[in-house]
Amino acid sequence: MTIAKWTRGLSAALAITLGGTAHAQEAAEAESNIPTDTNVLMWTQPQRDFGFPRMEELAPVRTVPNGDTFREIPRGPDLAIAFEVEGEPWTVEQYLEDQRAAGIVIVHNGQVRFERYRMGADVDTRWTSFSVAKSLTSTLVGAAIVDGHIESLDAAVTDYIPELSGSGYDGVTVRQLLTMTSGVRWDESYTDPNSDVSRFNQVTPEPGIDPVVTYMRDLPSEAEPGTRWQYNTGETNLIGVLVANATDMPLADYLSQQIWAPFGMAQDGEWIVNAGGNEIAGCCISATVRDYARFGLFVLADGMIGEERVVPEGWFADATTRQADIGAPGRGYGYQWWTFDDGSFAAQGIFGQGIFIDPARNLVIASNGNWPVASNALYRERRNAFYRAVQAAVDGEGE
Repeated sequence: MTIAKWTRGLSAALAITLGGTAHAQEAAEAESNIPTDTNVLMWTQPQRDFGFPRMEELAPVRTVPNGDTFREIPRGPDLAIAFEVEGEPWTVEQYLEDQRAAGIVIVHNGQVRFERYRMGADVDTRWTSFSVAKSLTSTLVGAAIVDGHIESLDAAVTDYIPELSGSGYDGVTVRQLLTMTSGVRWDESYTDPNSDVSRFNQVTPEPGIDPVVTYMRDLPSEAEPGTRWQYNTGETNLIGVLVANATDMPLADYLSQQIWAPFGMAQDGEWIVNAGGNEIAGCCISATVRDYARFGLFVLADGMIGEERVVPEGWFADATTRQADIGAPGRGYGYQWWTFDDGSFAAQGIFGQGIFIDPARNLVIASNGNWPVASNALYRERRNAFYRAVQAAVDGEGE
């Protein structure tokens, strides 16, 4: 269903439910929160609050089916977390308010040690992931290598997306797409409606060609492949096209087949598709915060489900360590994962989505939310400080 059709339907429902002159202002305010712009980056904060848990109703999606059984995560004792901001003690509730968190779950040694929901969300609420999806998409590359669909990370991108031949992607490898070091020009500005990240999903589809390919093949190369890192959501979407072409399956179906169903996610996921009917691989899987945490547990299991290896041995050791220098002390970029020099790493999405994983402590922190802005250094640093506080709390239990 399109945003326009859904908006008309909900507006009619609001008119019936809240109808009458006494409720006219209430109805008008509620209707004003319904997003009408197809560019999520341009939504207001109330529209994001309304839309983020309802993306599958606002945009076309493909379901990521779960299986017949789901993986239980047992409850453990509450984790005592001491948190500070700029030297001042904060309660965890203050932190969640600051981050505008909708849901957070901390899993340590396979047990839920902390769980909170806010902003009308609960354990069953699906919430959009934004770029957290990038880390899931990159994992499907590993699965496709195990299955024999992708030869290696050093294969040429044009071997799997021949429509890119003769473009800035000539000579670019799968590995360079994964590490965002293609050297192709890109503008990731979230506040500029004319930036590449705002425009690339607005392309009119050509028959038989994914719209992202139509857009990306017109971008020039600015640097030798492998020599420059530049964050590029469009290239994650190319990874999605590459995996779909190699496996001859929609990404949602392949994710379900390889991970979502066999690992035991509790609910279906929903993945937004573009105008060509293909998943937007760099964004926009909707799932519960507990299922995001389950994906973290899959990573901690080194991509094993029972006795079956889903990704190559050592995949996550490479994928989640610094493969590219991003110019930030203590941090780097792997295969669509943000890395920390202490061995921890994270999937991160704009507006505060995240899965933080620390293998040394057997720790996963999954969170959903709606920051007041798409990306902001202050909010990121406070989130990182919270991660460090959780690590310290875990360490303190062993003393």
